[in-house]
Amino acid sequence: MRVVIAGGGIGGLTAAMALHAKGIDVQVYEAVTELQPLGVGINVLPHAMAQLHRLDLMDQLLPLGVATAELCFFNRHGQLIWREPRGLAAGYPVPQLSVHRGQFHMALLAETRRRLGDDAVRTGHALRSFVDDGRRVRVELVDRRTDTAVTDEADVLVGADGIHSTVRSAFHPDEGLPQWSGNVLWRAVTRWQPFLTGRSMFMAGHRPHKFVAYPLTEVGDDGKVTVNWIAELDRTDVGLAQREDWNRRGDLADFLPRFDDWVFDWLDIPAMCRAAEATFEFPMVDRDPLPRWTHGRVTLLGDAAHPMYPIGSNGASQAIIDALTLADELSTGGVEDALLRYDDDRRPKTAQIVRSNRQHGPERVLDLAEDRAPGGFDDVADVFAPGELEGIAATYRQTAGFDLRSVEATERR
Repeated sequence: MRVVIAGGGIGGLTAAMALHAKGIDVQVYEAVTELQPLGVGINVLPHAMAQLHRLDLMDQLLPLGVATAELCFFNRHGQLIWREPRGLAAGYPVPQLSVHRGQFHMALLAETRRRLGDDAVRTGHALRSFVDDGRRVRVELVDRRTDTAVTDEADVLVGADGIHSTVRSAFHPDEGLPQWSGNVLWRAVTRWQPFLTGRSMFMAGHRPHKFVAYPLTEVGDDGKVTVNWIAELDRTDVGLAQREDWNRRGDLADFLPRFDDWVFDWLDIPAMCRAAEATFEFPMVDRDPLPRWTHGRVTLLGDAAHPMYPIGSNGASQAIIDALTLADELSTGGVEDALLRYDDDRRPKTAQIVRSNRQHGPERVLDLAEDRAPGGFDDVADVFAPGELEGIAATYRQTAGFDLRSVEATERR
């Protein structure tokens, strides 16, 4: 069996290694001429780390980041609403990893080429079209270095080509641009003093006035860590930037005045933001869940299949799980049936996460605290009923598939 993967991102590279481990021939085509360590921080949740453990990637990936120990929710006054252990600290057999996306991506690229060969990932090749004749899929690409056409054939085409997927648009030509939530995210990394436990991820504020931060490194010789942070605001008053500007340099003046008084006894948020070398601006977008991903011998994976709001740290994690599930199904033979089983397994689960994230997933506790106690509180027990906070957190863990029982089951495979 031979599989062509359009897209050399986190999902596409993980799929390539997973398929290779099953004895399947794989070719990855990536439109970008040179893959670079772009982006800021991501969280890889335990259910995805368990899948990466199956691929023997822990030695390559764990040194790149921090094993997150807890997730904390604070109101806009810096008062603690809810704290829960994460990863190893919560009893999971694998960690939750906070890591720079670019470094994580480059490690996957290096390992894919080491295992499959340098030519297994061909950059500068953009998918232009494909034809599925029922027996094989013929793909046509353009070599961006020479502007010449390139063709290939495979038993399966996997569209792992991101939120602006060419493969997805072939089946849904009228879908248009992703749907904007009305919110904009400003993201950056800053060298800063450790806060809370030094391995804590926190979310503060409420919709649509929120701040998120977590460390990506251990403490360095300078006594500091690299902190990934995200500021989120409603910007429906100014509208959505054009598609080509969706990953553009941001301006502190556009958001920092709204956080000027967010100086807590455990972190000075405005000062940390001002210390960033560069800030990037992103619209918060997703797409409606599809009724199907698979069409004959062609299917979707990752953001091409289920772009979702960056809530609950699920984007990269779900792409990784897609990849291992796809490899498991294709290894059983019967290409079209295997792709349908993959579709039947992953599509409903990710659709539920997309919908849950639109309702703010576990971050609902921030909105509830603001609605019930906008001026703050003396005791959080006066704001939430017994068990309410744990119930919200547990429901999202179950929805997203990283409850302890599910992760332990993956580790036993």
